[in-house]
Formats: sequence, structure tokens, C-alpha cells
Amino acid sequence: MNLEEEKKLVEEAKKNSQAFSILYEEYYSRIFGYILKRVSDVELAQDITSETFVKALEKIWSFKWKGISFSSWIYRIASNEIVNFYRKKKIIVSLEKISEPKSVSNPLEEVVRAQEEIEKKKEFLSLHKKISQLPVKYQEVIYLRFFEKKKIEEIAEILGKKEGTIKTHLHRGLERLRKLF
Repeated sequence: MNLEEEKKLVEEAKKNSQAFSILYEEYYSRIFGYILKRVSDVELAQDITSETFVKALEKIWSFKWKGISFSSWIYRIASNEIVNFYRKKKIIVSLEKISEPKSVSNPLEEVVRAQEEIEKKKEFLSLHKKISQLPVKYQEVIYLRFFEKKKIEEIAEILGKKEGTIKTHLHRGLERLRKLF
């Protein structure tokens, strides 16, 4: 969806909640994926994603096109909801709850694929554990940059910070991460 289509949909959604459902369909999987990577729990990610879209629907009337896209705006809401969750709950959630079994017709292929998945999961769990030790400001930029493949300018929009600040947070976060390894 290009920015013009998005802009029209957002303006329509301000008047008609049915138009919001198109935005929801467009962005749900991306927002869910981002939140899942941050909280490491499918059910919790679903809850926070739902809360994100409820807040977006409730506040759509306040959205203004001032150099920030709807996409960035919804990511910002998601980031805030994640932070709010951790502030309220003060808990750590494990990635071990995430599993997506894949069936393959050849048992040998299935064993090889399972071993590869286990290694990837171990690496990801180790990386996630190290990232979770960083301050939240560094976690956010690292997840948005490397897991969500966002550009520096998009991250700045999402987090409501200057691009220079994002670059600094990214650099310092990666330096701290290197020291943890």
C-alpha cells in the first residue's frame, strides 16, 4: 500500500470504522510479528497487538499527516504498549513457548530440518537473552532495525526521536551487545 492509498484509508477510517478494518488487515501481521519478537510469548503478543489496534482505532481521529506515516504511528503505539506492559507486570517472558512445527514427508529431511531449527532457536534465544539485558531504548532500535528491517528515518518516526539519536542508540546498543558476547 502506498502512502496516498494509506492516507485516503486513514481519512475514511476517521469517519467509518469499517475502513479501519482494511488498515487492520494490512498491518496486523507486521505489528504482531514485531511485538512477538519483543515479548517472546504468542498469547501475550496477541493481547498487546489487540490493545495496539484498539488504541489506534480509538485515537485514529487524532492522527495527522505531519511527516509520519500511519505505519510508523501504529509501530509507535505498539512500542508504547510493550513498554507499558513491562512497566505494569515487571516480568520476563521466555521464547521457549514459541514453536512452529513443520511437517515434511521425508523423515530424514524432517530430522535434519529439526536439528537446523534447534540450532537457530538456540542462537536466537541466546541473542534475545543478551538483547533483553540492554536498556529498553537500545532494545527498541535494535529490534526495529534488524528484526523489522526499518530504516533509521522510520525508527525515528516510530519512536518520536531524531535520526541522530537513533543512530547513537543503535551504535551504543550494538557496542553493549558485543561486550555481552
